[in-house]
Amino acid sequence: MYETILVPTDGSAHAERAARHAVSLAEAFGATVTMLGVADVGGAAGPFDAGGVSGEFRERVRGESESVVEAAAALVDDRAPVETAVVEGDPAEAIVDYADEGEFDAIAMGTHGRRGLSRLVFGSVARYVVRHTTRPVLTARETDADPVTEYDDVLVPTDGSDAAEAAVDHGIAVADAFDATLHAFHVVDLSAMTTGSGVEPPTQQLERYTEAGEAAVDAVADRAREAGLDAVTSVEHGFPSADLLDYVDEAGVDLVAMGTHGRTGIDRVLLGSTTERILSRSPVPVLAVHPDDTE
Repeated sequence: MYETILVPTDGSAHAERAARHAVSLAEAFGATVTMLGVADVGGAAGPFDAGGVSGEFRERVRGESESVVEAAAALVDDRAPVETAVVEGDPAEAIVDYADEGEFDAIAMGTHGRRGLSRLVFGSVARYVVRHTTRPVLTARETDADPVTEYDDVLVPTDGSDAAEAAVDHGIAVADAFDATLHAFHVVDLSAMTTGSGVEPPTQQLERYTEAGEAAVDAVADRAREAGLDAVTSVEHGFPSADLLDYVDEAGVDLVAMGTHGRTGIDRVLLGSTTERILSRSPVPVLAVHPDDTE
């Protein structure tokens, strides 16, 4: 599943947390990790034209990125092969371009950051990368909780759509690599219920959506069990992002693998709503899988 993992880093605690998860995945899958620094000369120059900055200034910015990358590479500690690279440019665009050119199998990055890999904050760089690459993107943020990089419980939210299905293979692969239990989860989105004259009665809608959700989670669980994994299912009625985060806490989930797009069921599982809110708020890493991912 993963042979090469790209880890953009700015030396922040969030980036370090993502790097540790990347190393854990690399060790489990026998993958190579590439630590990437982006020397954002333009961002560092502020209001000045980056093309007019001195060579000394450019080298200083690049040198800072190189130092950050070398420090990140030390986190690997012989657990996996590691390479380093530093490029110049806008961080968001540079990460996507480097990942595509190198045909990496996955990207792991922090949801927040600091100047250095300038503007590595969710809402700009991380959001841009998830939206513009077809590579699976594992995001992680620094929390007060102790970092867990050995996964015992992997959560796969599903609505049965092809887009959601893209994440199932990744969730099963990770669960298999760590001998984890796979949780197939679905939320019947009550806010999507429709009312009015001529509309299907709410009780019938709820029953229909619940049956569809049960079929979706059962299909995922069956695939996991066929792979030799333990699997549990859950269908809840409520609001997708809030209920999903509650389940993460209550079930002791260590990693979430979910699609970046979807349809009614776990309604609005797409960037701009459920997935984006989970990426920015989840206390555990989230592996966001684009529907065009073919691995």
